[in-house]
Amino acid sequence: MKHSINKIVALSLFSSFTLNAYTSDESKKMNIVLIMADDFGYECVSANGGESYQTPNIDRLAERGMKFNHCYANPLSTPTRVQLMTGKYNVRNYTAFAKLEREEVTFGNILKNAGYATCIAGKWQLGKEFDSPQHFGFEQSCLWQQAQGAYDENRNDSRYANPIMEYNGDRKEYTTGEFGPDIACNFLLEFIRENKERPFLAYYPMILTHCPFVATPDSQGWKAERSETYKGDARYFSDMVEYMDKLVGKIIDEIDVLGLTDKTLIIFTGDNGTDQPVVSFLNGKSYPGGKGKTIDSGIHVPLIVSHPNIKKGSVNNNLIDFTDFLPTLCDAIGIAAPANEDIDGISFYPQLKGDNRNIRKWTYCWFAPRDVDNKKAKVFAREYRYKLYRSGEFYDIETDFEEKNPIQFSSLTEEQKHIYILLQEAINKYEDVR
Repeated sequence: MKHSINKIVALSLFSSFTLNAYTSDESKKMNIVLIMADDFGYECVSANGGESYQTPNIDRLAERGMKFNHCYANPLSTPTRVQLMTGKYNVRNYTAFAKLEREEVTFGNILKNAGYATCIAGKWQLGKEFDSPQHFGFEQSCLWQQAQGAYDENRNDSRYANPIMEYNGDRKEYTTGEFGPDIACNFLLEFIRENKERPFLAYYPMILTHCPFVATPDSQGWKAERSETYKGDARYFSDMVEYMDKLVGKIIDEIDVLGLTDKTLIIFTGDNGTDQPVVSFLNGKSYPGGKGKTIDSGIHVPLIVSHPNIKKGSVNNNLIDFTDFLPTLCDAIGIAAPANEDIDGISFYPQLKGDNRNIRKWTYCWFAPRDVDNKKAKVFAREYRYKLYRSGEFYDIETDFEEKNPIQFSSLTEEQKHIYILLQEAINKYEDVR
């Protein structure tokens, strides 16, 4: 495996980011709020045609900005987070579950170096060092599952009722009925208030809606007790979605109240598909959650971007994947992204302004979350309709959503063969990386 850029190169990159910053006042003052729900697929948003849950605040973002129909993550949390924060496919830099290698450069490092106040609140799961968030560029942090792990001394989940949180690496255990998602959201809101006079990055990898499925403080069955089971009760998933949406609404409202709406880019997405016990309805059809699977129900996630300069209520049908976020944030604030040989992403910021000249022809995935072995990795490339695995299986997702009937190459149409070759070239591009 080729190693990531070392710290010396990283520091030189930081210098180049600063030297290449644009002089536009508008670019310098663009605030960034990046919200990522946990285990929350495309089908859960009513603006996307979801019929099972109420998401009025996420829908409000769609009404204000642009809704993307083809955004693809990795099937599990850590692989997606590593890809999102570094702009690189996992084949380059993924080494272990719940870990981000210390020599990596994240969008937190880049924006902090560009003079931004930076904050992260919610779920970490990227390294147990006490200084991990700060090392990766976040000056302020309020996190669950950092050095303290995911469970208390009785092996009860510690993220929801009476959570165990870490503030800039310092542990705090709550015992009087507090709710972890509220604590993280309030921390982020306070950060925004304190930095309303300067550019800021507020990264909000939410604790909701990951299992255990539990009652929320708005549920009729709310009890301030930690869950004793990993999964909990899936009947509470609807309540958790609605509570998550409420917290998104608090962020939107605070931006509006502070008069920051005109200079704040708000991005909402999910880290992977919905968990498998959950069955939702999308556009009149049953849609079982596919977390952990490489089919669309495991990787198809919502993406909604709001800013006053975006045409309201616009819809984008171009391909987006999670390597694209880092260059997009750089583009949004007017600084140069790392060179193409250092990242894999393509900025979708021009698309927010109606410029579709540089769009993806395919997305790629290298997936080996726990047994990190290239030979065992599930590798595929896809475009809008078709998907090709490294193993040779070729699927028409439109007619074979569950990927049960691979199409033999000998039976492909000329158009399908052209797509097959395009996707094979994408896979080949990364075969010598690891």
